[in-house]
Amino acid sequence: QVQLVESGGGLVQAGGSLRLSCAASGIIFGISNMGWYRQTPGKQRELVARITNGGSADYAISVKGRFTASRDNAKNTVFLQMNNLKPEDTAVYNCNTVPKAVVVAGAEYWGQGTQVTVSS
Repeated sequence: QVQLVESGGGLVQAGGSLRLSCAASGIIFGISNMGWYRQTPGKQRELVARITNGGSADYAISVKGRFTASRDNAKNTVFLQMNNLKPEDTAVYNCNTVPKAVVVAGAEYWGQGTQVTVSS
């Protein structure tokens, strides 16, 4: 059974930091490339960071230099360190595989996500 469980979100002032975690089960995590996505109401989901199974990461321009993705393959967990947060970073953040989301019973599977709210 696939599970992606995100945590670590919250309310923070602009300039603050948060560290998100995503615990994965039911996928072969060690060989999976993973991504952090975010979505705000009325907008398309955006991929903000991706990290290969070997630990190489790249980022959307909007977060480059502020966000850092990492992973612990022994714990099937991926992290997103977010520094110098801006109000425009406010969104629900999910992790999933890249380049395509996990598919379960013919449909994309998404965890519940974690809400990040950045106040100005």
